[in-house]
Amino acid sequence: VQLQASGGGLVQAGGSLRLSCAASGSFRGRNSMYWFRQAPGNGREFVAGRIWSNGLTKYADSVKGRFTISRDYIENTMSLQMTSLKPEDTAVYYCAASRGVTLTTTPLVDYWGKGTQVTVSS
Repeated sequence: VQLQASGGGLVQAGGSLRLSCAASGSFRGRNSMYWFRQAPGNGREFVAGRIWSNGLTKYADSVKGRFTISRDYIENTMSLQMTSLKPEDTAVYYCAASRGVTLTTTPLVDYWGKGTQVTVSS
């Protein structure tokens, strides 16, 4: 299984970006999907999570109300719509998949995707 995040780029503060995460290969037990991010000098931090089947979501306080995690049923991908972006949102964003059936900020991740860079200028 491979996960590939895309959609990153450079945007001004207040702008929007939409990240997408596509999975290839057979993937049984994909119960929850996540977005994490890692800024230079920082550890990887939880951004948002979604139970794949029922749509239950969870967000970090820092992004609540600005970011939306969703599932594209046609493309079978996961997206992260980011609005009102701030310079502190600058980071490499990673998607991840877990067999966990509950949402947590520290999931046991089965698969990590390659990251996509998001840079927000002030």
